[in-house]
Amino acid sequence: MTTLDLTLTLPDQVALEAQRAGLLSDQAIGRLIEEAVRREAGKRLLDAMARLREANVPPLTEEEIAEEVAAVRAARKATGAAVH
Repeated sequence: MTTLDLTLTLPDQVALEAQRAGLLSDQAIGRLIEEAVRREAGKRLLDAMARLREANVPPLTEEEIAEEVAAVRAARKATGAAVH
């Protein structure tokens, strides 16, 4: 777990509404950041998919995907990396 000290500068009305909505607690800000990180990851994935379509890269077959997954797992196992 990482602890960060943040300073936010918000318009008074936004700060008041955020406080009333309970959005300025550590937990709420943490959830907001987690959601933003997931959205950004999704955007990057969609962007990568669009670039693949534009480059006319054929999609992987299920067999190719299974082979890639097996290769990654084997590499992680060989280096002692945890699998999540």
